[in-house]
Amino acid sequence: MTGARRVVVKVGSSSLTTASGGLDADRVDALVDVLAKVRDGGGREVVLVSSGAIAAGLAPLGLVRRPKDLARQQAAASVGQGLLVARYTASFARYGVRVGQVLLTADDTSRRGHYRNAYSTLDKLLDMGAVPVVNENDTVATDEIRFGDNDRLAALVAHLVHADLLVLLSDVDGLYDGPPGTPGAARIAEVTGPSDLAGVTIGSAGKAGVGTGGMVTKVEAANIATAAGIPVVLTSASRAADALAGRDTGTYFHRTGRRSADRLLWLAHASTPQGALILDDGAVRAVVDRRTSLLPAGISAVEGEFSAGDPVELRDPQGVPVARGLVNFDAKEIPQLLGRSTRDLARELGPAYEREVVHRDDLVILTPRLTP
Repeated sequence: MTGARRVVVKVGSSSLTTASGGLDADRVDALVDVLAKVRDGGGREVVLVSSGAIAAGLAPLGLVRRPKDLARQQAAASVGQGLLVARYTASFARYGVRVGQVLLTADDTSRRGHYRNAYSTLDKLLDMGAVPVVNENDTVATDEIRFGDNDRLAALVAHLVHADLLVLLSDVDGLYDGPPGTPGAARIAEVTGPSDLAGVTIGSAGKAGVGTGGMVTKVEAANIATAAGIPVVLTSASRAADALAGRDTGTYFHRTGRRSADRLLWLAHASTPQGALILDDGAVRAVVDRRTSLLPAGISAVEGEFSAGDPVELRDPQGVPVARGLVNFDAKEIPQLLGRSTRDLARELGPAYEREVVHRDDLVILTPRLTP
């Protein structure tokens, strides 16, 4: 942790605002104090993924709680985002540090071209000495507005910028084996893999009601990051300094995998499947265990409407997703290929059909989730 050069820090709405809405300037300044010290004193690069736009816009618009309808959420985000970035700009200016606002939606992480452009922008901001402040573009988002309180986005950004560490800051000082504060509940200091969380009940959003995340989305984000070779620390915003100094605080999630190609992480966690291919048992073993390409002979059914190049789910005979890949054929072409060998297809339909339905280089196995 102390050797991490490039760090992504994610902070939730409840750590920046009051329960009734509106930014808490003291909380923002306290976080910036820590990040500025880490950045200047520790020689690290920091990317800040910050929630809080909707929550910051509640009080100025006279809203007593986070609205449920999309239009008022977007209105609050429109007002709050300006207040949020202005507060960060003023706070970092105390240290002579400039910030750069980067607003993303899930669409920006699911389109490969947008994904590359986002990396270029973030990398250049860091190269020029600025602190990128990343948030969802809640003002125009639709379903993305409930993306997981930016936790999943933070994990994707950590992979995107080749981070060495992801720190998730909340209003709770770690993951507990029961509801925090109840008798007998203990903090889980380390998580080495999914089995460590067997039987652990993980809660949703807290009582403040200004965020949308909770421990579920944080553990899911940790799953994404650690599978890509990035360790994760989950703790409270008040203990950010301890976490970044490598002291014993919060919950430390160990790496469970190695860094994969950007497009494979995009495929596994940010793409939206446009359909599904149902595999027989033999094809499941070949794809999952032997990591082979998917051939038409192992497909028993096709679902959805998609075009060549779209992401699709690969499901076992019981309908459970086991992998995801980029398909080489349109959905309307595949029914005539089912269960047949590529040699027979090439002989009957031409050489263009003597190929895989999904090539192994464009395929990812879906890893077990950390949540029980």
